[in-house]
Amino acid sequence: MSASFLVTGGTGTLGRLVVPLLRAAGRDVRVLSRRPRELPAGVEHVTGDLLTGEGVDRGVAGADVVVHLAGGPKGDDRATATLARAAAAAGVRHLVLISVIGADQVPLGYFRAKLDAERAVSESGVPWTTLRAAQFHDLVLTVAKKMTALPVVPAPGGLRFQPVDARDVAARLVELAVGEPAGRVRDLAGPSVHGMDELLRGYLRETGRRRPLLPVRIPGAAGRAYRAGDNLNLDTADRGRRSWEEFLTERSAVVV
Repeated sequence: MSASFLVTGGTGTLGRLVVPLLRAAGRDVRVLSRRPRELPAGVEHVTGDLLTGEGVDRGVAGADVVVHLAGGPKGDDRATATLARAAAAAGVRHLVLISVIGADQVPLGYFRAKLDAERAVSESGVPWTTLRAAQFHDLVLTVAKKMTALPVVPAPGGLRFQPVDARDVAARLVELAVGEPAGRVRDLAGPSVHGMDELLRGYLRETGRRRPLLPVRIPGAAGRAYRAGDNLNLDTADRGRRSWEEFLTERSAVVV
């Protein structure tokens, strides 16, 4: 019998890619979200809220594998703890988590919450897999849009990113989810490292605009962590295939 999969965040940037890949692999898929959304044919929807716990037990009931992709600027630790408790109570066989490179290195609240979410999964008693990924191209694009809307664009010196395509992350997550629990696997980042100024200039070129860039320095412990490359994956061969430049070219019709 095919395993049953529950996907949280199944309607988000990553979830919209993961869900059809699981279906194409012949898996039964259920999506948990706070509001009903349009889903691919054959995908069940369950209404639930990971922060309040409402509907979560119903969502995990009968699931063999839970793929936790839901996230936000705040509350990831609490939401993940709620899900992990429900998964343990329901006898889930495999809990898969997406996290972020540098969760244990970058001293910012978002990263600390991600690290606490990792702990909630690893201490849940459910066999687990955690994949840390770099920032998605989509996020970098959003940041570039907002920053270049200013007449003078701040360009934080020493701030580097290794953005990864969400499609590459989705493919890796599905590979992990249909496999056996593996603990924390190797981080996944994009094929190249870019300075923030380089990313901004590339976006400006692609959109045919000009803006002066103003170098600025990120202060404090967070600045030191970024300058040290704690958000990068420089040591392994685990790299996505699609580059930032390729992504920009694909999106050129909408990045205006």
